[in-house]
Amino acid sequence: MSDTTAESPATPSTPGVRRRNHPLRLSGTGLRRALVLALAVPFASVALSGPSAFAVGEDTGTTAKDTAPDGVLGADDRQMAANLEKRVLDPRLGADVSGVVLDAESDTTLWGHHASTALMPASNVKLATATGALTVLGPDHRFTTKVVHGHGTLTLVGGGDRTLTTADLTELAKTAAAGLKAAGVSTVKVAVDDSLFPEPTLADGWNTGYYPDSVAPVRALVVDGHGVDDTSLDAGQAFAARLAASGVTVDGAVTRAAAGPHDVPVARHRSAPLSDIVHTMLKTSDNNIAETLLRATALGAGRPATFEGGTEVVRQVLSVRYGVSLAHFEMYDGSGLSRADRIPAATLAEILDLLTEPRHRRVLGSVLDGLPVSGEAGSTLGPEWGRFDDASSRCAVGRVHAKTGTLTGAVALSGLTQGKDGRWKVFSFVENGSTAAPNDIKDAMDGLAATVNGCWA
Repeated sequence: MSDTTAESPATPSTPGVRRRNHPLRLSGTGLRRALVLALAVPFASVALSGPSAFAVGEDTGTTAKDTAPDGVLGADDRQMAANLEKRVLDPRLGADVSGVVLDAESDTTLWGHHASTALMPASNVKLATATGALTVLGPDHRFTTKVVHGHGTLTLVGGGDRTLTTADLTELAKTAAAGLKAAGVSTVKVAVDDSLFPEPTLADGWNTGYYPDSVAPVRALVVDGHGVDDTSLDAGQAFAARLAASGVTVDGAVTRAAAGPHDVPVARHRSAPLSDIVHTMLKTSDNNIAETLLRATALGAGRPATFEGGTEVVRQVLSVRYGVSLAHFEMYDGSGLSRADRIPAATLAEILDLLTEPRHRRVLGSVLDGLPVSGEAGSTLGPEWGRFDDASSRCAVGRVHAKTGTLTGAVALSGLTQGKDGRWKVFSFVENGSTAAPNDIKDAMDGLAATVNGCWA
């Protein structure tokens, strides 16, 4: 589902996953962080690299990599920085704002405003979640949903596929029915096995009001992205109905039960590649996909499939694998719904800066591809969300690639755009506590992005 406040949930998005080719391609031969770990090194064997060149500065509020002096900045960057210095004080943004802009090729910090201050990032957390999932599981990973038979029961076994559809269940039911009929079986019980994930709990910073609209209790089985309290039984009931439509009698109600070790596999469905799923998650800011990926990431690294297990792995991926500074970084969920999450703009920009390095393209390319584009219908930067549609930001339509974030009391926008000088810039802006109308805050944020692009001079 799209970015939403806990108080005003949005309508769940269509769960279908389709890969779209993104026009943004970044390259460059400038200074890069001194990371020597090749992407082929297995996650479990990664050793801690040297200190990040983008470590957070404690005193200045900017990054440890010095902001380029005025004499080094080009005229366009000097004008951009001067404009941002004024516009970040926009009353619509309130007083609690963190921001930073980097030159993607040289990793130079062009501008910063309390960049190391950790604020509530809302759905910008999904950038960390996506990076962790793709690194641990790999972009080609697929989630498998199975049907097994034993002792007169067909069990639908969830594999953590948050994109499973009714059409997929229909094919599973047809295949299973054909096998049963061939074996002379016409009546079965139906059960669901969602034991891949533990019983759902609330993350720190969540409340029961989030269920089931902002996010559903996190289970390993769901169909059509349904926002219901028990997605597993809901999927099982849909499967049973399609089984009956295929000519098999279903005996009794659908129950929850673990598949037996000797149950016979009769059907399976594999999801689209993880790269496609991440693409969809970011375009639509789907909270449920994010939380499912957090658990799958934990399992992939040998940790418990919990909030704590998943966030521990994400932290390790960011700091150990990529050398990202995690000073003041607090992450308690995968979606950013937690009101306890805190991430500095400097850290969000550092994660995005990884996407500008060609050597990370194979693994992290779908994060770049999945960033919503300003004015792109169907994404969280589309016209249906009132983005990039006022006098100051309309000029940047089609020019900004960024992840949105929206909670009550928090708005964030972090991404990339090509500046007036033709060079790619990485930016992150986060505000907390503004009392302005949400649309007014977003307009001000869009204006900051348009300023980085240089079209609002």
